[in-house]
Amino acid sequence: MALRAQVGFTRVELVIVIVVVGMVAAVAVPRYRGYEMNERVAAVKNMGGMLKSAALTAHAVCQAESCVNNQTLVIQGQRVTFLNGYPDAASIGRLLPKTDGFTPNGAGNRFTLNGAKTADCWVQYDNATSEADVLSPPTISYQAGTITDKASEQSVNAALQTQC
Repeated sequence: MALRAQVGFTRVELVIVIVVVGMVAAVAVPRYRGYEMNERVAAVKNMGGMLKSAALTAHAVCQAESCVNNQTLVIQGQRVTFLNGYPDAASIGRLLPKTDGFTPNGAGNRFTLNGAKTADCWVQYDNATSEADVLSPPTISYQAGTITDKASEQSVNAALQTQC
């Protein structure tokens, strides 16, 4: 009696493979979505860091040049107007190395993440202020507020996870 060579999988084997693949997908998809959300939050916070870094770098140039309010300096080929020793809100976007994935507002100081869950997924540069000869550096704010300590950072992170 001749033995037949097995040609393919049996139905039971196929069902088992489909069930295993389904279980893996049920675990992997929510984790992937969590990574995607964390990536969007990190992108917005990274943009906030770039805004702060650009402002501090320009501030150093302003100090070196002894600039005054409303003076315009050329930095990296970009015309930057200064207010209280820091770039004004309209100029800050010109100092960013890249803004891929973000849409700036008309004033040029708020950057909204493209493809976010809501329109409240943004970071904003607010001008430096001076009151009674006390200079306050520019602030980087998010829809949920500014980051000043660990508690405010957790609050901003939670809001960004909902909005982004």
